Amino acid sequence: MTKVDILILSNGPGEVTTWVRPVVKALRQQLGNDRSQVRISVVLSPCPNATGKEPKIVASYSEVDRVQAAEYFLPFLLWGRTLENWNWRNQGVVLFLGGDQFFPVIIGKRLGYKTIVYAEWEARWHNLIDRFGMMKSEVAAKVNPKYAHKFTLVGDLMAEAGNGLITDDLSVKFLANQVSEIIGLLPGSKATKLAQGLPLALAIAEHIHVKRPQTKFIITVAPTLDLPTLASFANPQKNPFVKTFGSVTAELVIPDQGTCPYLQTANGLCVELHTQNPAYDILSQCSICLTTVGANTAELGSLAIPMIVLLPTQQLDAMRAWDGLPGLLANLPLVGSGFAKVINWFFLRHKGLLAWPNIWAQEEIVPEVTGKLQPENIGEMVLDFLSHPEKLDAMRTKLREIRGETGAAEKLAQLVKEEIKSYELGVRS
Repeated sequence: MTKVDILILSNGPGEVTTWVRPVVKALRQQLGNDRSQVRISVVLSPCPNATGKEPKIVASYSEVDRVQAAEYFLPFLLWGRTLENWNWRNQGVVLFLGGDQFFPVIIGKRLGYKTIVYAEWEARWHNLIDRFGMMKSEVAAKVNPKYAHKFTLVGDLMAEAGNGLITDDLSVKFLANQVSEIIGLLPGSKATKLAQGLPLALAIAEHIHVKRPQTKFIITVAPTLDLPTLASFANPQKNPFVKTFGSVTAELVIPDQGTCPYLQTANGLCVELHTQNPAYDILSQCSICLTTVGANTAELGSLAIPMIVLLPTQQLDAMRAWDGLPGLLANLPLVGSGFAKVINWFFLRHKGLLAWPNIWAQEEIVPEVTGKLQPENIGEMVLDFLSHPEKLDAMRTKLREIRGETGAAEKLAQLVKEEIKSYELGVRS
């Protein structure tokens, strides 16, 4: 095989965990682990939703050889310089998995590499990009026929969550054997969501616990979040929204090694904190999950886990986790709060469907609850589902029916393999 570099361009936490992870695994499976032949580098670009921990997450993927953080992206884009002065092989592929689709155009031309773009909703720069892997065939609907040969339907990378799910983790088996009813709490990973999401989730959990004390609650902690930071959002001295949702406070408890850490409320409710990533094994044991909007709805949907999607709006300017220009405006110093209120007011009037499974199905198959949410009301909604398991079964069935076919990562890796092969054949796209 020709010695090649594969350069993956990505950006935010969702792309890093739900796109990059399965793709690098598929690349190694198809191209092998000989780093002297195939080297995988990841360069991150700025993202308003980034937490700063994305480089560490990518570096934890054993398939990746090198990673560069987003703060060093501009010099690389403009002049091709990385912080550590990486060398580049003569032949390679730039694979776009998040950011701006013009980035692979510039970087691919500078390096003289083939370019492949994963096109989730739209494809740009048809004449300058070598190949496109489409999430859906509609992406190619407006493409000039002369570029049609560049487009390949690969499917939805977010549907990869349940692919290859394993359940041999001892702690997961122990949990499944000890309790028949588990509720997963996914309040978010960024401060803008956690400020309202965690106090609301804890208040809902306490309401349910009073009526169904046998129910266990878990939080799957995002890899971008550390436990003390998570716990701080349950402290009313650090987070005023605790009082907004009924003043349910909690403290972080880290027992002796071998025991799961947990949040303990003042009333004695324990919510286990699971830090393994991905957490698909433990999530698959849940009867239902309470989640915020985002990539986690795609992962839960792919695992066919019933869910209720919550978007509390007790304070409109607290919701600032938007992508692109809205996110930048909402987070500007001094004036950001005003922009956030206007953006979120407009959003709530024209929100459409929010959860990925609903977007896929173009109908609301998992409940989306938006507004000034009250823990008691959401708690009663959950209790109704738990008391009528046939409703949960119906939701699971619909989720299985609408989730995308797995294999998108393998198909993208195949595109990369074909472009590498074209070097050996002396063919240009």
